[in-house]
Amino acid sequence: MSLLAAHNLTKQYDEKDSLFTALNKVNLSIEKGETVAIVGKSGSGKSTLMHLLALLDTPSDGTISLLGRDTGKMSNKQLDRLRNKAFGFVFQQFFLNANNTVLDNVILPLKIAGVGKKARKEKAMKVLEDVELADKAKNKAKDLSGGQKQRVVIARALVNNPTVIFADEPTGNLDSATGRKIEDILFNLNKQHGISLIIVTHDHELASRCQRRIYLKDGEIVREERK
Repeated sequence: MSLLAAHNLTKQYDEKDSLFTALNKVNLSIEKGETVAIVGKSGSGKSTLMHLLALLDTPSDGTISLLGRDTGKMSNKQLDRLRNKAFGFVFQQFFLNANNTVLDNVILPLKIAGVGKKARKEKAMKVLEDVELADKAKNKAKDLSGGQKQRVVIARALVNNPTVIFADEPTGNLDSATGRKIEDILFNLNKQHGISLIIVTHDHELASRCQRRIYLKDGEIVREERK
């Protein structure tokens, strides 16, 4: 059974009294522990596909299954719980609360999950150690460098022990040396913990590190490559 499966996935938007098709009948399956790059130029539909797979948006047509369960039949409350438990997110924009401490930013998903104060602090400190930022736990997020902020984002993505990490251009705002360190952290998480990585990128060097590359053009998969 596939971890994630999309069948005839279609997404359309209303644009000036006409429909724009961002994704057109995409079929895709992702296995547990797999590293997958979704590659394409701006406007190809790659971010739309990631948002649908991550259950951050709903398709116009088609289905998305997680471990055989049709997510389209779940309530909003069930979807929220599933996202918080099974998925971690790493975006290039960081989306950190700038005036909160590093620890408070990492703890947030555990608060949402209702984890007790002592347990969530212990878990958060553990993942900060994993990304070598435990010494910055009390610093405000706004005082960190770009690379440190992205490591905080990774720690926050890890804190609920996710099955999948979705990364949308995770090194897009970083210099090449820092970006490489962030890549190494993500791929080491895959190797050490079996976390599936789904990475949206136009960076072919980053994509080449993944076991599988899915190329999109005009909302359709035009080819796939495997290592």
